[in-house]
Amino acid sequence: MALLRLIVVLFLLCSVVYLCVAWYSRSVRHEKLEKEWDEDHPGGGDKMARQTFITQGMIDYNDSIRPKLLLLIYVVPAIFVGAVLYITNAN
Repeated sequence: MALLRLIVVLFLLCSVVYLCVAWYSRSVRHEKLEKEWDEDHPGGGDKMARQTFITQGMIDYNDSIRPKLLLLIYVVPAIFVGAVLYITNAN
């Protein structure tokens, strides 16, 4: 029962961390795209073209490896806890 409780708590904590890091990562990427547009178009340019540029950049970001690497937030603690439990119980 304690192991089940540990798994649930670990999953909830990892989920909160994952959501925070994913939100932060997306907001940083969005801001970078906005700055890139502003550097290339000092006068502001067309608003629809700007929005299309940012939307396409976010689609490209979602297809990249970076968001997928965030799933390691779940994997690394699970491996660590599993290793600790194995080492503790193996003796």
